[in-house]
Amino acid sequence: MSDKPAVKKVVLAYSGGLDTSIILKWLQTEYGAEVITFTADLGQGEELGPAREKALLLGIKPENIFIEDLREEFVRDYVFPMFRANTVYEGQYLLGTSIARPLIAKTQIDIARKVGADAVSHGSTGKGNDQVRYEVAYYALEPDITVIAPWREWDFKSREALLAFARDHQIPIAKDKLGEAPFSVDANLLHSSSEGKVLEDPAVEAPESVYMRTIAPEDAPDKATVFTIDFERGDPVAIDGEALSPANLLTKLNELGHANGVGRLDLVENRYVGMKSRGVYETPGGTILLAAHRGIESITLDRGSMHLKDELMPRYAELIYNGFWFSPEREMLQTAIDFSQAKVTGQVRVKLYKGNVSIIGRTSPYSLYDQELVTFEEGKVAYDQRDAAGFIKLNALRLRVAAKRDRRG
Repeated sequence: MSDKPAVKKVVLAYSGGLDTSIILKWLQTEYGAEVITFTADLGQGEELGPAREKALLLGIKPENIFIEDLREEFVRDYVFPMFRANTVYEGQYLLGTSIARPLIAKTQIDIARKVGADAVSHGSTGKGNDQVRYEVAYYALEPDITVIAPWREWDFKSREALLAFARDHQIPIAKDKLGEAPFSVDANLLHSSSEGKVLEDPAVEAPESVYMRTIAPEDAPDKATVFTIDFERGDPVAIDGEALSPANLLTKLNELGHANGVGRLDLVENRYVGMKSRGVYETPGGTILLAAHRGIESITLDRGSMHLKDELMPRYAELIYNGFWFSPEREMLQTAIDFSQAKVTGQVRVKLYKGNVSIIGRTSPYSLYDQELVTFEEGKVAYDQRDAAGFIKLNALRLRVAAKRDRRG
């Protein structure tokens, strides 16, 4: 105990599950601290009432139990800003887990300030990315906060040792928790993520039981689903003309994606901590949103802006994946991205069919698409095809010079 920091109050990111319930009791016994539980509703689709009941059962005072509905804030202030950049990590991953962590950390710090806590704690293991994401965010928001990471501190060597601790401290253990789960799941309104155990061998196809947000594309309807999405300044605001709040709009896109088998991804990725991991992700609404946003940008952004955004995006994605949402460089990039979205307003028409997303129409009052310029018919525009000859020769000049040099050699 002597090497542990003195802690009076600690805010725990608490799911109500067995692992965080063990952490709750461990914080009480090892640190002698008053524990405040914080459970975030990010649209994970679980009933959060049991988390309150479990916390009460473990001796937490009612005033020290915080269950916060963060769904609208999550989509409005985190998901939508990320999608303005068309963000994908390593070419495929839509960062559903990564983008949730800064909001959880921010709310945790807000609660710590409110109750006068001097520490925060999370349930992430010492092998994953989430420990980095949480703790970098904690320190960015509250530089002197004490962070307790039980999985890096405690002496439990096995699952059975954890269960024995739970039994010794009268922590309820559901029958399905007696053995190790076949895979671990993280979910929120943007996606679900499954990793570990039966998914660890990347050569073996994931069983259908892993998928919870989408039906199999093979089982999707034989008739396409067509609808429209309206955008204002880069953010979606309506589906089929019906204005929706950010969380309700993403929920609707998730429903459309689910029914058409859209948004499945089986990925081997590079973790920030240095190892590769295999995960199965489902992001039905996000997959639709990415395609639709690129569709409206295709007629409203000029070439230079679009290409610069595409160059910046991998760096932006890496910052989010690695946990640097609150870093000055992410904020700098966000400012540039948001500036580019000033005229990304209009409507796209989307077709979903058996796992595929197609953009089949796009219109905007700020469209840069000029039909007279691109038509093969003679138009009344200031484009003289003969001008292309000089343009081509000037662009080819350096290549011609190099070719002549090489011939001399």
